[in-house]
Amino acid sequence: MKQHILLITTLLSSFAVGQTKDSANQVKTIETVTVNGKRALVERKVDRLVYNVQNSMLSNGSSGAEVLASTPLLKVDEDKGIISIAGKNGVSVMVNDRMLNLSGAELTNYLRNLRSENILKIEVITTPPAKYEAQGNSGIINIVLKKNVDLGWSGYLNTYYNQRTYGGFGGSSGINYQDKKIQATVKFQGFDTAKRSVENFQIVGKESSFSRDERRDMYKGLGLNANVDYSLSDKSSVGFIYDITKGDLDMDIYSTQNYFSGNTPTLLTETDSKHRSTFTTQMLNTYFDHKFGDHKLSLGYNYYGNVPDTQVNFITTDLSDKSKETVRNLSAVDYKISSAQADLILNFKKLQVETGAKYNQFSNNSNIEYFDLKNNNYEIDLGKTNQFEYNEKNYAAYISASKDFGEKWSAKAGLRYEYVQTSSFSPTTELLTENNYGKFFPTAYISYKANSSSQFSLNYSRRISRPNFNALNPFRWYSNPRSYSTGNPELQPSFNDNIELNYIFKNKFSANLYYQKTTNNYGQILFLNEKSVTSSYYNYYNQDTYGINFNYTDTFFKFWETNISTSFSYNETQVTRFNLIPKSGQAFYYSLKNTFQLNKAKTFFLFVNYWESLPSRDGNTYQKNMGSLDTGLKMSFMEKTLQVNVSVTDIFRQGRFIGDAYYTDNTQSFNNYWDARKLNVSVTYNFGNQKVKSNTRAVDFEEKQRAQ
Repeated sequence: MKQHILLITTLLSSFAVGQTKDSANQVKTIETVTVNGKRALVERKVDRLVYNVQNSMLSNGSSGAEVLASTPLLKVDEDKGIISIAGKNGVSVMVNDRMLNLSGAELTNYLRNLRSENILKIEVITTPPAKYEAQGNSGIINIVLKKNVDLGWSGYLNTYYNQRTYGGFGGSSGINYQDKKIQATVKFQGFDTAKRSVENFQIVGKESSFSRDERRDMYKGLGLNANVDYSLSDKSSVGFIYDITKGDLDMDIYSTQNYFSGNTPTLLTETDSKHRSTFTTQMLNTYFDHKFGDHKLSLGYNYYGNVPDTQVNFITTDLSDKSKETVRNLSAVDYKISSAQADLILNFKKLQVETGAKYNQFSNNSNIEYFDLKNNNYEIDLGKTNQFEYNEKNYAAYISASKDFGEKWSAKAGLRYEYVQTSSFSPTTELLTENNYGKFFPTAYISYKANSSSQFSLNYSRRISRPNFNALNPFRWYSNPRSYSTGNPELQPSFNDNIELNYIFKNKFSANLYYQKTTNNYGQILFLNEKSVTSSYYNYYNQDTYGINFNYTDTFFKFWETNISTSFSYNETQVTRFNLIPKSGQAFYYSLKNTFQLNKAKTFFLFVNYWESLPSRDGNTYQKNMGSLDTGLKMSFMEKTLQVNVSVTDIFRQGRFIGDAYYTDNTQSFNNYWDARKLNVSVTYNFGNQKVKSNTRAVDFEEKQRAQ
C-alpha cells in the first residue's frame, strides 16, 4: 500500500506543477486514479478461513476441483466426489452462500465444469454459523464467484478423456448471457466413464469367511441445467434453477466367498452379478431477493426428485457340487425432498443481525422384489420382498448477531432450533417407527487482532448428524443368496460439540487447535452367521477427538506457489454396545501442493502435489497408510481462450484402503483399491465476451445430501 500512496502523491504533484506552467487551455487533468490493493492469498475471518483464488497462480486455466484441491485445509477425492477438511469426515459445498447439494459423480461433474477464472475466493467454514442447517459435523465450503458487470454473451466447449483400467470420456458446453435485467446460463453435459474396483474382505475367528469382489463400475448420462435471474428493480430480483440428469449406473461383479469352521471349509461359492440401474434426477429452485436500505430479505423454494429403477441378476455357484442359484432382484425407489425458507439480514451501524426460518419435508417410498429362478420361471420370494415408506418433517428457526469492537475485537453468536418428526412404515412387516424431537444448536465466535501480523479466534458449534435413507430402510440388499446388508429404522442421530482455537500469522501461517465430542455415533456392523455375512447400522459408540492443524501458504521467486498442510489428531473411543474392541489412537496427515509458473506470459504451469495419511486408529478400526502423488501441466493458447490440461493422479498406486476392524470374537480385514491411478486430458475453448461470468447460483438445500 505504501507504493500505491507514493504513486498517488507523485501524480497529484505533477498535476499541480502542470497547472502552474501551462496556459489555461493547456491544463492537464487526471480523470481517474485507480489503486489496486492486492489482498493476501489467505485471510482469517471471525468464523472462516478465506483463500483468495484471484491472487493464486490457479486463477487461470484450472477447474473448480483443482482450485479446491489447492485450498488450505482441504482434501479432494475427485473420483468419489468427496471433499473433506482436515480433521473432518467430509463437507457440504455452497456457491455464493447457497447450498450446492451435489455429491459423488454429480459434484465431480459440476466442479470439473467450473472455471477458476470465475472464482473470487474459497471460504473454509469449519464451525458453521446458526444460519446453516445443523445437519452434519463436517463443515462447509463456500465458493464465491466474481461479480459480473459486463453485458453480452459468452460460452465454452469442454471435452475430456481419462484412462484408468478402462477409458472414459465426457464433455460439456455452456452459454451465458447478461443485459441490464437478465442473467441467464444454459449448460449441457454428457459422460461415459468406467473403472475397475477390487475389494478383499475377510473375517477371522472361530467361524471365518474370505471374499473377493472384482467390479467394473460404469456411469453414463446426459444433463441439462438452466439458470435465469431477472431484476425486477435495482433492489429486487427473482430467479429459478432447473437441473435434470438422465443416466445409467451399472456394475458387473465377479465375487468369490469361502466359509470356514476353524480350518475346515464349509462352503465355497462364486457369484456373477449384473447390476443395471436407470435414474432420472430433477431439481427445481426458485428464489426472490429484496434489498431495503442496508437490509436484505431472501425467500426460496426447493424441490428434488430421484427415481432410480434397478435390476440385479446374479448366479451363485456352489463349487463343491456345481449347483446354481439364479436370482433376480428388482427395486423401484422414489425420493422426494422439498423445502421453503425465509432469511433476513439486518445491517445496523454497529451490529449485523441474521434471522430466518425453514421447513423441510422428505419422503422415500421403495418397493423391492426378490425372485428365484425355478423351472425356468422366476417366482417371487415374499420373505425377501419388502415395501418401505419413510417421511420426515423438519421445522427450523435461527437468529445470530455479529459486531466489531474497535479495530481489534469482533464477535458473532447465534442460536438455531430444529424440531423433527419422522415416521417409517413397512407394509410387508407392518412395522411402524415414529420419532419426534426438538434440539437447540448454539454457535459462538470471537476474534482478536493482536497486531498487523497476528490474529486469534475462538469458535464453538453444536451440530447433528442424521442417517441417510439407505441406513434407515430395513430391506435386505442381497449380494448373494446368503449375504445381505440392511438398514435400521430405529437408528438415531448423533450429536457433535466442536470448539476451536485458531491463529494466523502474516496471512501465511495458520494453526487450528480443536476438540470434538461426538455422542451416539452410528455405523455399519458386520456379523458372520454360519454361512452368511450380514450387516446393518447401529448407534454404538461415543468419541472424544483432540487435534491440531498447521498450514503454510506462500509464493517464492514470483513463480513458485506452495501450500504445506499437516494434521494430527488423537481420539478416545467408548463403545456402548456390541462386542467391539475400541482402538483409541492417533492419525496424521500431510500434504504438499506446488504450482510453478513456467513462462512470463503465464500460459504454462506445472503442478506437483503429494499427500499421505500415516497409519491411524479410529473407533474399532486400524487403517494403514495411503497417499497419492499427482502431477500435470496447464497450458493456455490463443490469448487464453484455448486451455489444455494434462494430469496423472496416484502415480505410485498408493491409494489403497487397507486395515482391520476388531471384535472380541473375530478380526475383520479389508484391502481395497478403486482404480485411483488415472491419466486425464482436458480441452476447453472459451468464446464470446470473456468478462461475462456464468450465472451460477446455488441454493440453500442442504438436506438433499441425505438422499444419496
